[in-house]
Amino acid sequence: MTEPILEVKDLHVRFPVRRNMLGRTTVENHAVSGVDLTLMPGETLGLVGESGCGKTTLGRTIVGAQQATSGSILYDGHDLTALKSREKGRYRRQIRMVFQDPFSSLNPRMTLRQIIGDPLVATGEARGAELEDRVAAIMRKVGLSPDYMDRYPHAFSGGQRQRVNIARALIVNPKLVVADEPVSALDVSVRAQILNLLRELQEEYGLTYLFISHDLSVIENIADRVAVMYFGKIVELAGTAALYERPQHPYTEALMSAVPIPDPALRGRGGRILLPDELPDPANPPPGCAFARRCRYAEPGRCDTGAIPLEDGARCVRQEELDLQGIVEAESTKP
Repeated sequence: MTEPILEVKDLHVRFPVRRNMLGRTTVENHAVSGVDLTLMPGETLGLVGESGCGKTTLGRTIVGAQQATSGSILYDGHDLTALKSREKGRYRRQIRMVFQDPFSSLNPRMTLRQIIGDPLVATGEARGAELEDRVAAIMRKVGLSPDYMDRYPHAFSGGQRQRVNIARALIVNPKLVVADEPVSALDVSVRAQILNLLRELQEEYGLTYLFISHDLSVIENIADRVAVMYFGKIVELAGTAALYERPQHPYTEALMSAVPIPDPALRGRGGRILLPDELPDPANPPPGCAFARRCRYAEPGRCDTGAIPLEDGARCVRQEELDLQGIVEAESTKP
């Protein structure tokens, strides 16, 4: 069997929000709480959830832009959270990130030659003519002419800037790419082009993607598996087809109900599930299921006490269906 390229085990990320007079942290925001994930080589894992659920923090922690509070991130069997800075660099270059905003993620004072070639300069991997050749080659791969090498970011559209972002990420030949909302800031007409480009590059280079998005339509289009994140935790993880056909967690069910349906004849079926806007306090996480206060299936004494394993929480919707089916069958057998 193929070994995972990435394993995230019991990962926690907390941010201090209050300190005492001695400088010790007294209150923390729990951004990521006990996340477990596994990525196989060549697959695309979609990570979905509403704003503020911890998706971007998780992605930044995986690429090393954010320090983990506890837990482990195993890349090719090496725990990146336990390595020294010099050792981390060797593995971190194999994990790159494509940022959400193609406008703010590029330095306006640098040319495309400098922006795309910067990772090679930083690692000392290429300089001079070799650097220029590699920058030109990757620009062609992402659909940009090398003639634009000495132009600045302001001369390009949002879609072209995102191609620059992708080129910068791929120039060091990574194996894993964390794409944080790579098409959310783009026009609808450009999104399909960037998604097709990402698929082509994945096939050519054998890339593995962690694709972060709040757009369920995009995730359905590109992901092999989907992880649903809520309040810093993974509440459901399943194959794309299975998850979209029959979500198992109430939060996933609510997300699916918000997806627009293009066919007018099918609209209105199932109904939109509206959630009360009562998000828990990240500095004071509730016991049990964090979604219990907003869940229509919640049972006092079961859902709001103690830790709920992922597999148990992801059976909530299905269990409701089974319970209803049992009632119907029982009624039908009555004399």
